[in-house]
Amino acid sequence: MSDTDLKNMKVAVVGGGVTGLAAAYHLVNNGVNVTIYESGETLGGQVRTIEVGGNQIEIFYHHLFRSDTVVIELIKKLGHGSDLAWLPSVAAMHSQTKIYPFVGALDLLRFTKVSLFSRLRLGLAALWLRYDSNWQKYEGTRASSWIKKWVGESGYRAVWRPVLRSKFGVHFEDISMAWFWGKIYLRFASRDGILAKEKLGYLKGSFRKYIDSLSEAIRKASGTVLTESTVEEIFTNRDKVTGLRYSQHGATSDAECDALLVTTPTHIFEKISPPAVLNSPYGDLLRTVQYQWASVLLLVLDRPLSDTYWLTMTDDDMPFVVTVEHTNFISANEYDGNHIVYFSNYADPDDALMELSVDEVLNIYKPYIQRINPKFDESWIRSKWFFTDRAGQPIVDYLFHERIPPHRTPVDGLYLANNTQIYPEDRGQNYSIRMGFRAADLILADLGKSEN
Repeated sequence: MSDTDLKNMKVAVVGGGVTGLAAAYHLVNNGVNVTIYESGETLGGQVRTIEVGGNQIEIFYHHLFRSDTVVIELIKKLGHGSDLAWLPSVAAMHSQTKIYPFVGALDLLRFTKVSLFSRLRLGLAALWLRYDSNWQKYEGTRASSWIKKWVGESGYRAVWRPVLRSKFGVHFEDISMAWFWGKIYLRFASRDGILAKEKLGYLKGSFRKYIDSLSEAIRKASGTVLTESTVEEIFTNRDKVTGLRYSQHGATSDAECDALLVTTPTHIFEKISPPAVLNSPYGDLLRTVQYQWASVLLLVLDRPLSDTYWLTMTDDDMPFVVTVEHTNFISANEYDGNHIVYFSNYADPDDALMELSVDEVLNIYKPYIQRINPKFDESWIRSKWFFTDRAGQPIVDYLFHERIPPHRTPVDGLYLANNTQIYPEDRGQNYSIRMGFRAADLILADLGKSEN
């Protein structure tokens, strides 16, 4: 297909998160006429930001691993490579009011909550997964079963059971070993050696910098970016996509397109999908998707809470799974002396906690925050927010790989790309961007075929 032909092609992208932006960027760079429809006021999805101390900060915590090559290259291409800093990560594990540092491999030997033998098994199992690139062999296996076999019941209960339970609720015993492999493999990839300390990446000034540059590049290439624009219906004719209906500021409009990429969570895609998708085996796959809510209580404090960046919580009664003290990674000086802490939680869809106000959540969390620092008091708080995401974490059970819908739907020209299709990697900027590029390549290939 010639460049002239591509310019006559109209592609709609539903969702202005990193996947939608990446896909649109790739498409406009190949000469396609693209329009993004984002229902929110701002772009970026979970990477959107708020202002703290004169600087921007993400509403959900973010960092990069050394293996996140796709987003790293994109950041450089957009002109922000000099702003990407690689800094040591201070990680630890919290158990029964005690904090166990996990900065280097030797810290595992000091984890006295379990026996020396269990500590060695924990370390050897992690090391094995770091150098085992054949993740496919773990498909169909429960992570809990594998961990119990190779780490032992003691190590499982002390370390990995609390993490899986906090993240996946009642489903924790059934989570895929392939997913667990990805978490370990990725974490070790940000170390320069077995005994080296972990280094993580952060974009000075927040990741909003490259989000803004992406949207600007799309507009400069004659793409259109519409915010506060909610897609309500997808139009088809003889099982081929023809357009969509969207509402913006109270007005409803129709738009034609030759291809349409949806990057929203699955339950939103189902609401706008045509019958040819819903009444098909593809629709059956969509209905198997289950999500956990993701949430963060974000506090801005007048002093540090701890000296740890990433603190994994392991007590069974903890209402949050990890504490991320951003200003133990990026200096509080960048935020006018404010100290920024996230308390991350995952919850079942019917968990009433997700409907509470920020003050109500703080009241629940406060005694548990005081386990981290007994001196913590509400007078330390300068600002507070509670953010939630209904589709924050797909439940990746051991048979999940058999139910992943392909990007191409049964409707010609209609595509889906969301966090249920990132497997075996976990959700994250790098893999979301990579998926956006891949979906764009499928669209380009199919548009070319349609003209032959």
